[in-house]
Amino acid sequence: AGKSSVLESLVGKSILPRGTGIVTRRPLIMQLVYCPKDDRVHRSSEEGTLNLDWWCQFLHTKSKLFTDVDEIRSEIEHETDKMAGDNKGICPEPISLKYYSTKVLSLTLVDLPGLTKVPVGEQPEDIETQIKSLIGHYIVNPNSIILAVSAANADIATSESIKLARDVDPDGRRTLAVVTKLDLMDAGTDAIDILCGRVIPVKLGIIGVINRSQQDIK
Repeated sequence: AGKSSVLESLVGKSILPRGTGIVTRRPLIMQLVYCPKDDRVHRSSEEGTLNLDWWCQFLHTKSKLFTDVDEIRSEIEHETDKMAGDNKGICPEPISLKYYSTKVLSLTLVDLPGLTKVPVGEQPEDIETQIKSLIGHYIVNPNSIILAVSAANADIATSESIKLARDVDPDGRRTLAVVTKLDLMDAGTDAIDILCGRVIPVKLGIIGVINRSQQDIK
């Protein structure tokens, strides 16, 4: 449905692996840190970060600085494969990433695996239950905001993410629905009812987004 792409647009850089099938196979905790040029808390001449617009650090690589999006993406892929195997398996152990930039809000985002019904590759038979409990672990926190991402070209009433959000947040007080792929809806159909909240009532609103297509990326 484009969960990682939605988070990427908040970060402003293409740092997350993308592709078809299950791409996010470990939770990725991204701490965005707003860091203006005159910030002396996070910037230092020893690390060479005084004049950088943005840079990244992973918890597992300690003080190594990343300033190349391709390098960050391959580091995430490498760490995922290391713990979850390279054949579609998942692992509940999170990857932690700190992203310092002059253009972000200080905010922690968690990218979670999507729900799958049918095991593929090396996934165990109870893959659906495993992913549900992994997601539940993060969204049950009363201080978290649930970004329930659903594709507009699928029936929103059957959306798994909305259903999971409703289980832990029945009143919709901390659920923000994001409707992606609006450009892929059939001609003659529209998402007016969904976007106006007439289909699914959530307190934090419903936001429609169109992410970049594979063609746009090229």
